Amino acid sequence: MPYSPAQAPLGMFGGTFDPIHNGHLRTAFEFAERLDLERVLFIPAADPPHRPPPRVTARQRLEFVRAAIDDEPRFALDDRELRRGGRSYTVLTLGELRAEHGDRPLVLCLGMDAFLGLPFWHRWEELATLAHIAVAHRPGFQPPVEGPLAKLVAERRSEDPADLAASPAGRLFFFAGTQLELSATELRDVLESGRDPRYLMPEAVRRMILATGAYARPGDQEG
Repeated sequence: MPYSPAQAPLGMFGGTFDPIHNGHLRTAFEFAERLDLERVLFIPAADPPHRPPPRVTARQRLEFVRAAIDDEPRFALDDRELRRGGRSYTVLTLGELRAEHGDRPLVLCLGMDAFLGLPFWHRWEELATLAHIAVAHRPGFQPPVEGPLAKLVAERRSEDPADLAASPAGRLFFFAGTQLELSATELRDVLESGRDPRYLMPEAVRRMILATGAYARPGDQEG
């Protein structure tokens, strides 16, 4: 039975998006389809705590995301981490969203790399008290069998996506997503070398990046 928009889970898809590409978009789309999410919020990190500073400004990355998701009605842009300032800790963002949405089911949407790094996140043990956690993984993946993530899996894993709509938070759901062999690092290399990123990212974003010289080598931006 489909859920009404007032009850349907709301997804959170955060990241540096440096830059956003088709792999991000396909993964977010599959979260929406697989979990029957009413909407997926794209939440660009202003000051990501687990990586070097992004190559372009937070405002530029925000505008690239805005252009990338413009034609998908289930995608929306959330700029709260830019407005809030400071380090972009997911636990703070989820706390704000929980306060705004009451008992509505919230789903933190993660790729496998992010999930495996959860124990290094700020106050990571609180995440599952604020939202469900959904993880898109590669076919053949086996969850950890020891350590803190194994404990999380044992206590909270669900095999039924409907469980995520039945309560506000607390479940862990895995599914095998389509793996597009794209990474933001590789895409930055393409742009820095002067090659064309056509078909690796939305055309609107490609045009914006080429027009502004974002990600070009410093000496090439004035040439």
